[in-house]
Formats: sequence, C-alpha cells, structure tokens
Amino acid sequence: MPEPSATNEVILQAKDLKKWFPVRRRLRQAIKGERRWVRAVDGVSFSVRRGEIFGLIGESGCGKTTTGKLVMKLLDPTSGRLDFEGADATGLDKEAVIAYRRKVQMIFQDPYASMNPRFKIRDVLEEPLLIHGIGKSRQEREDLVTQALAAVKLTPVSDFMGRFPHMLSGGQRQRAATARTLILSPDLLVADEPVSMIDLSTRAEILAMMKELQRQFGLTYLYITHDLSTARYFTDRIAVMYLGRIVELGSPDDVVDHPVHPYTRALIAAVCEPVSGQVDVIKQLPIKGEIPSAADIPPGCRFHPRCVFATKECSELPEPELETVGEGHQAACRRWKEI
Repeated sequence: MPEPSATNEVILQAKDLKKWFPVRRRLRQAIKGERRWVRAVDGVSFSVRRGEIFGLIGESGCGKTTTGKLVMKLLDPTSGRLDFEGADATGLDKEAVIAYRRKVQMIFQDPYASMNPRFKIRDVLEEPLLIHGIGKSRQEREDLVTQALAAVKLTPVSDFMGRFPHMLSGGQRQRAATARTLILSPDLLVADEPVSMIDLSTRAEILAMMKELQRQFGLTYLYITHDLSTARYFTDRIAVMYLGRIVELGSPDDVVDHPVHPYTRALIAAVCEPVSGQVDVIKQLPIKGEIPSAADIPPGCRFHPRCVFATKECSELPEPELETVGEGHQAACRRWKEI
C-alpha cells in the first residue's frame, strides 16, 4: 500500500480561536465590577490538511489540550471560528454536534479512565454504534466491532470481546480506545497525549499502529503532546504553543533542526536525549523563571519575561504575529533574524 500524503484540501481550520475562563472573584472585585480571565487559548489560528498528521506541542498549561477540546466540541469558544470540511462548525446545535462527532473522534490521554469499567470491550465499542444508529442488527454491530479490534491488532478478537477494561494492559487499553474511535469511520482523530500514560516499551508500537491506521483508512490526526521526540517522528507539521498562542509552525525538520523562536529552542534544549543535530548548540540557551499565569499575560511578547534575547521593545510593542521565516516555516518573534 502506498504511503499516505497530505493533500492541499483543508479539512480543519481554526481562525483566531479563543477560550477564556472566568476567575472566581472576591467580594471587593465583584463590587467594583472587576473581572479576570484565564486566557487558556488566546487567538490560535492554524489549518490541518486532509491526510496529514498535525502536531500541537508545548508545556503543560500552554493551551494545547483546551484547543483539542474546542475542536472536539467539548468546549465552546469564547470567540473565533472553527471550520470543518469547509463549513462553519463554531456554533452547532445539539443535533449537529452529534453528527459532527461522528466525523471527528478523540483518543483520550488516559486509557484507564476513558472506558466504562462495567462494560466489556464488546460493549465499549458497540456503544458509539448505538448512539449514532449504525448497524441494523446485533450481528451487524458485532461484525463492525470485530473489524475494529482486528484493525488495532487485538487478536484473536474472541479473546478480547468479553474482557473488562481492567483485564487489559495499558497498551491494550489504548488500542481498544483507538478501535472505539475507528468504528465510526471518522475523518479526523484528535489524539490527546495518546502514549504519555503508557510505558516506554509500548509507545513506539502504539505510534506505529496509528501510522498504519492512517495508511489503511486515510485518517487525519491532530496530535497533541508535550513530547518533542514523538512529535518529530510522528507528525508532518508541528505547531509550538506557549501561553495560549502558537509561536512557531513548520515541518518537523524546520522546527526541531532549525528552530527560530527562543521558546522552541529552549524547549528542544530541555529534551533529555538529542532529537536533532542542533541540540549541542541549542543547549547553551537558558530560559529564565517560571511560566506566567494565563490569568496575567505579560504585555507585548508574552515570552519576553523568560527570554534571554528580549529587549525593551519586546514588552512595549504589540504582540508579534506569526511571520514567514522560510518556506512553510513561521515564527512569532521580532528578533528572529538577529538571534
């Protein structure tokens, strides 16, 4: 079977997407009418092409998982727009959301909590079929369950159908969770840290399986992770997030081997094992302080309090937007040519 390749067709597009959560106010703030917000996602724009694996990476709290939940319609955006297959998917009603989720499925981070412990694996996979009215008979649904389990290599299928989730290993549970998403034949899979809670020896197997499924079913992935090493291996393009915004975007080779934004460079330097030939050079780049609160975003470039290259203008001028630094490579830094 030929290797899959991303087309120029955009399947998902986020335009200035924001999700702000209100901070609980004290009595004095309520009297004064003051309101503070946690700006978890703060103006994110990106597009995902059909057949591509698009990675969102960053530290904990950067907004990548919230972005995934916005794509999955588990959260409604504060503002901005989300388009899916060329149509506005921002403000869908309940029935439209159900139809949307048949095409967009999510692989959750925790394979231990993403399944009903009282359901057998057969029932876990049959549930979405019942919700969406797929399969006219129990036998037809059983056949679809069998096909999905076989696709994720949980074989012999008969050995797994009657098991409960606690009877499976972490890797087997994540395979079963993946089978549950495949059973609806989705166009887009949102994979939120799908291997972070699996032991190291199994991670490569799960990622290889996901790539094989992409080849077999023509899937598109939005891959969310903090792990730069797996993102480099697994994705076609990478978007680096910091404090609710994308600060660098490009191919894995561009972002990992030739990073431009100081935050990306510091992120690569923090990787324990080298992921590119540039790591020895980048390791000299320090990063100052702790990540600020998303409820108290610094003025100007939001990375400037931690950036060793920051100048006065970085805090005084408006926040930099993504600009082209190479073919298919963008970064949000005014000083990228100098550093």
